[in-house]
Amino acid sequence: MTLDRKVMLTEEGLKKVQEELNYLKRVKRTEIAEKIRNAVTFGEIAENAEYNSVKNEQSFIEGRILALEKITENYELIDKEENPDCVLLGSDVLVKDMKNKKEYKYTILDYVESEPDCGKISISSPIGRALLGKKKGDLVEVRVPAGQIKYKIIDIK
Repeated sequence: MTLDRKVMLTEEGLKKVQEELNYLKRVKRTEIAEKIRNAVTFGEIAENAEYNSVKNEQSFIEGRILALEKITENYELIDKEENPDCVLLGSDVLVKDMKNKKEYKYTILDYVESEPDCGKISISSPIGRALLGKKKGDLVEVRVPAGQIKYKIIDIK
């Protein structure tokens, strides 16, 4: 994984990345090594499904470790403004869906920290892109896979 730009992280996001990296290096690598030792005892490696499965798991873990290391080498902490005039990276945005009148709270983050089910959306997502740079009171139209959504920005923190 090569990063051609800095990954923007909150302090919480950086901590999560560092914790996952530490867990994978210290715990998962040891578990995988033990599984490989056990799988070898099942016989011929070329025909050993257990061994092949563990080697695939090892490849995935090592790839994830490399990705997390790249992130920790190339990040910048988000500097949250106290009272931003417009939606920025790191902003908490309260919007109202103009169709169903429901309110939704989104936190605008970089892709590394996005968890759409928890309201943490990426700046590269359709909603994140549409909200970025907008101000309180603005109407924002967003094209999403399900169609068109119209939001009114209620508050920005």
